[in-house]
Order: sequence, then structure tokens, then C-alpha cells
Amino acid sequence: MRILQLVLAPRLSGAEVLVKGLAIAHRRGGHAVGIASLLPAEDDFADAACELAAHRVECRFAPRRYERLARLAFLYRTVRSFAPDILFAHTTIPALYARALPLSVPIVFVMHSGMNDFTENRWLRYVEYLLSRRARAVIGVSQRNVDQYAATIGLHGASFVVPNGVDAGKFRDCVSGRGANVEGGVQRIVQIGRYMPEKGQMETVRAFAQALAQRPNLPLRLHLCGGIEDRAYHARVVALVDRLGIGAYVVIDGPRTDVPELLAQADVFAMPSHFEAHSIGFLEGLASGVPIVASAIEAFAFAGRYAGVRLVDAVDPFVFGRALIEALEMPRSVRPLDGLTLEDTAARYLDIAQRVLA
Repeated sequence: MRILQLVLAPRLSGAEVLVKGLAIAHRRGGHAVGIASLLPAEDDFADAACELAAHRVECRFAPRRYERLARLAFLYRTVRSFAPDILFAHTTIPALYARALPLSVPIVFVMHSGMNDFTENRWLRYVEYLLSRRARAVIGVSQRNVDQYAATIGLHGASFVVPNGVDAGKFRDCVSGRGANVEGGVQRIVQIGRYMPEKGQMETVRAFAQALAQRPNLPLRLHLCGGIEDRAYHARVVALVDRLGIGAYVVIDGPRTDVPELLAQADVFAMPSHFEAHSIGFLEGLASGVPIVASAIEAFAFAGRYAGVRLVDAVDPFVFGRALIEALEMPRSVRPLDGLTLEDTAARYLDIAQRVLA
């Protein structure tokens, strides 16, 4: 089977990390696989692009930023050139562009967003009404995606829920022992995610300041890392660290490609997201076995019964800070990931492709 995955921009973010994993898994299964994009690859995706090339996944990334009509033309040429049997269009904008073209290839729209794009933007809702039937199937990474689509656009005849999956093998060595700290005796709290209000780095900084105040003798470090989605928000995070006078204890880092190693060195993983659909980052934390303190949102509720997972009101710095301190005493845990591995997800995508092509 010839499979083309379409993304907006190759970068280190949830949907794109999933697509990279799916492409490699399907390539290992003997399929011809390509990844195309509407925007150029961001710098943080360079290592991932090398990994894709090593597995002979064809990368057809936009060489520059095109305007709308030129973007449509580039995508049309790319699809015609690759000649896929099926096209998976990830997130709303790529799915709209793919279905706007006169293409005969079956298109599957994959919804990743933690919010309902079609209630946030009336223009998107109108265009989706027009193009919805051009999708041969619709995939939501959570049941909420599918329910919101049905309520806003209408029930699609071929709707599927396929949770994201994590490459658990990469995190196998993380589960044994406490964090392999490079700084002897220092306990490290890590948050991984793009800098934007929805990810809650400000909440983590406030909670960490409370943890320092509650346990001043604990040798603590906070390590924030991720791409900068919102520059103004990133600046506010930096300013808050300075204002609280905790700069000596906080590392504000950029995107990292060594997530398994980072989580192996962590003592606690913080994830105070305001909302998520089905977070790859959260799954990576679960796979690593590291104690987790996360926000009590619907997307994380399934893990509330797992060992070493605390779901709290992350907006309250006292509650969040106390939970971080308590998590420092927790051991690492082996957690069930049935149905949540990359292999599970890749198999589901192939099954849907075969149903569509049948």
C-alpha cells in the first residue's frame, strides 16, 4: 500500500511526532510511505527528518511558505507525484486543503485538536460543511473529537476513534530505578511541551516556587523544555521566574529530541495542561514510569487509577506544589499501555485504510 501522511508543518509537536512514528511503523511493515507538509519543516524537526530518511520514508515538505493558491498547487503536484493509495490528512487546515483539490485518492481526516476548531472559527465551520463528505473517513484521537464533530458538522458515516500511541520500547530503560540524575542529589521536575497558555508552564513555575517555599532544604530543579508556540507567553514565563527570584533553580530550555533520556533523569513529570485531546507527551510520561502530577482534565482521567499518577487542580499553586513534593517520594511504576502503543495505533490506521479501500 502507498500511504501519504499530510501535516501542516513538520515540527516537534504531538500530531507530527505521531505521524513520524506511524510512517516508520508502516514502512517497517513493507508499505511505501511519504510525509508531505503545507509549510516548511521547523528547525527542531531536523533529527526526525534524518530518522525518516534512514527508514526510507519520502519527505515531501514545502520548500518555502506559499500563499494559498500556490500552496494548493504545491500540494496537488506532491500528491500526483507520490500517487498514494490513501491520504491521511492530520489536523483541520491540511484536511481542508487536501479535500479542496480535485483528487481521486481517498482522504481520511484525522482530528487532533483539544478544542473544537469549528466552533472557534465560523469560516472553518462553513468550509467543513461543504467539504465534509469529501473525507472517506474521519478519525478522532479521542471520543470527544468525534462527538464534537457530529454535534457541529454532522455525523460522518465512517467515524473512528483511534487513540494516539507511544513507542514504548524507547522508554523501557526509564522504568527501572529512580531518575538517573546527572547532578548528584538534585531532584528534578520536568515539563515538556510547547510554550503556550494551554500547556500551563506559568502554573508549573508558581507551583515550583511554592514547593521551594514549603521545603527550602530540598535540592530541587525545574526543567521546562519545548518549542516556542507563543513568544509573548514564553516571555511571561521567563519574567515570572525572574520576579519570583527562582532563576537559579529553573532551566527554561528549547525543544528536545532526547525525551526518553530526559524522562529517565527526571524525578517528577509535570503536565498542567488546560485541555488536551489525547496527548503524546502524557503517554510518554506514562511509558517512562516517572511519577506524574497532571491537571485533572478529561483527557487524563483514564490514568488517574495508575500507580504514581496524581491528577490535581493545577491552577492552585499550593495544591499543585504540594503534589509535586509528594510525588518526589514516589517510585517509578510499570503502567498498562494496552491499546496505547505505537504498534496498536499503526495497526488501527492500516485497518481503517483497508476498510476505506475496500
